[in-house]
Amino acid sequence: MHILFLTDNFPPEVNAPARRTFEHCREWAKAGHKVTVITCAPNFPKGEVFDGYRNRLWSREEVDGIQVIRVWSYITRNEGFAKRILDYLSYMVTASIAALFVRRVDLIIGTSPQFFTACAAWFVSTVKRRPWVFELRDIWPESIRAVGAVRQSRLLDWLEKLELFLYRRASAIVAVTHAFKQNLISRGIDGSKISVVTNGVDVSRFSPMEKDPELEASLDLKGKFVAGYIGTHGLAHGLDTLIDAAKILSRRDDGDAFRILMIGDGANRAGLEARAASEGLNNILFVDSVPKDEVVRYWSLLDSSIIHLRKSDLFKTVIPSKLFECMGMGIPVLHGVEGESADIVTRTDIGLTFEPENAEALVENLLALKGHATLRERFRNNGPTAARQFDRSALARRMLEVLEGAAAKWAHPALPRGRC
Repeated sequence: MHILFLTDNFPPEVNAPARRTFEHCREWAKAGHKVTVITCAPNFPKGEVFDGYRNRLWSREEVDGIQVIRVWSYITRNEGFAKRILDYLSYMVTASIAALFVRRVDLIIGTSPQFFTACAAWFVSTVKRRPWVFELRDIWPESIRAVGAVRQSRLLDWLEKLELFLYRRASAIVAVTHAFKQNLISRGIDGSKISVVTNGVDVSRFSPMEKDPELEASLDLKGKFVAGYIGTHGLAHGLDTLIDAAKILSRRDDGDAFRILMIGDGANRAGLEARAASEGLNNILFVDSVPKDEVVRYWSLLDSSIIHLRKSDLFKTVIPSKLFECMGMGIPVLHGVEGESADIVTRTDIGLTFEPENAEALVENLLALKGHATLRERFRNNGPTAARQFDRSALARRMLEVLEGAAAKWAHPALPRGRC
């Protein structure tokens, strides 16, 4: 089978969408399928093209058996709604055109969170008369409402109509959480065509390791209890809560024993860094995004990982992908996200949960972890065991079954639908 995957995030970008797409496509290629990815020049999250790449009209490369076509797009930082929409629209147009020149395609995938990529997949499937699959990684544009990025309700209402149109037209939908599936069913989408394939972790890369001594020394972290946030510093993440926690810790007699490490970039990064500096917080350290091959070295520094999203009903349906990397590395989790992901933390016994946007609760959990070595050890031991439930290779095979079912159903409409 020839799978055509449309996505605007792909390595060397290191965000969750890029990793999921790459690791799934790599497994499908290993299984003997031809996989072509149409993406753009790597630039997320700074809106700057990575070294060694150019924002060209068309370029081609091969990555681990995957044929990668990169097309031109309007590149901007991950901030400002109008510019981001222009970014998404430009990719939709150029990816759609490029896809028309990819021959003998059996199935097309379009991935969210922004669904203009799914628009392109629907268009290409219509022209090529092939099935297409909507990979649903975020309920968009509802997430825009949740973070207050746009106040124009009429525009969001129109986008939601487009969203529902795409769900209905997709041959199959692959959602990353069970809550997403229930959300779609409650809005009238046929549940029989929705499968759930959660995010996961490449256990061959993310496994327990000792703290990297060279990195620990260079960041002056030796002897400190290090709690870290690794990922996008965006509107949805509510990372002012971590600044508030650092401020509370700075006032404690034992506060100097803690360091909060912030690694990544995003729309709120500059503001967070400026606030920490203005308040004279020396216990919080900002590090730019690091290359994919270096990420595990930074994970190794953490005595605890902080996972946080703003307090919103929508985010109760989200499972942050970094949760699975923490599992694989055996890093105790302080989890400030309600809903399905908090249930996973509790069920697998890999960390402590706290109320989102509650800095006092975060500090209380930090103190509890630091003060109880046996608790930390229990969470560390449980992490890798839990990670095996979310092994990326197995999840890729599960999604491949959905793709094969969609392709078979298209070729033979009388066949019964596969199970979700």
